[in-house]
Amino acid sequence: MTRVTTATLKDKKAQQIKISMLTSYDYATACLVDQAGLDMILVGDSLGNVVLGYENTLAVTMDDMVHHTRAVVRGTQQAMVVGDMPFLSYHITTSEAVRNAGRIIQEGGAQAVKLEGGVERVDTIKAILDAQIPVMGHIGLTPQSVNQFGGFKVQGKDLETARKLIEDARALDKAGVFAMVLECVPSALAQKITAEVSVPTIGIGAGPHCDGQVLVINDMLGISSGHIPKFVKKYADLQPVIVEALKAYKEEVEDGSFPGPEHCFTIADNVLDKLY
Repeated sequence: MTRVTTATLKDKKAQQIKISMLTSYDYATACLVDQAGLDMILVGDSLGNVVLGYENTLAVTMDDMVHHTRAVVRGTQQAMVVGDMPFLSYHITTSEAVRNAGRIIQEGGAQAVKLEGGVERVDTIKAILDAQIPVMGHIGLTPQSVNQFGGFKVQGKDLETARKLIEDARALDKAGVFAMVLECVPSALAQKITAEVSVPTIGIGAGPHCDGQVLVINDMLGISSGHIPKFVKKYADLQPVIVEALKAYKEEVEDGSFPGPEHCFTIADNVLDKLY
């Protein structure tokens, strides 16, 4: 089975074939996403929220990302795996950013990395690209900047911020990213950016005109707790199904109906007799 590459994605944009992407954080889920034939898996730092139970993504470490990326890669044969670079892994020095990106590739086994930011990240992106590591950009609502933004808000709704997003997209394109995520951006603005840049845009809360879409898998399967963003479509509602299964298990354990004879192993009577 041939793995999706940056060239595959470039061809899809040229042929106007939409790109599918979901997050995964473990081997079992990655196997399912890969079997479903999606183009890309993002091992997102959103694992801080949906897997590790943090309030936001800021507490996620490089060791967390390498650990989860390695598990996801083991579960894939076809999907391109992109590892997120967590907060402060690319903000201090360029050499540290390259080293951390290299860990996601070398130790985690990913085929590319993703990092947040526009014009201000161009030099860092170029340095990572010089190390032969493909980079996916991420602009709009960048969760690692949640404290700076003052919360999770749609970006680019006024003239100044819309122009900044277009400037950021152009800068990322020129720097050499193979794709870019547009998060929580007005649909018409995302359409304009998608038409202007040469690389695929992957939308999350950015409307239907992007070259592809990404969602957090826990959200779209209905197994997330707490607030669900407006842009999420639930393709399943698994939380109540899972809870009911767990309750049924608990009841059967307590009343002795599980395990039944069909779940048990036997031993010959003549062997058992000799034990007494």
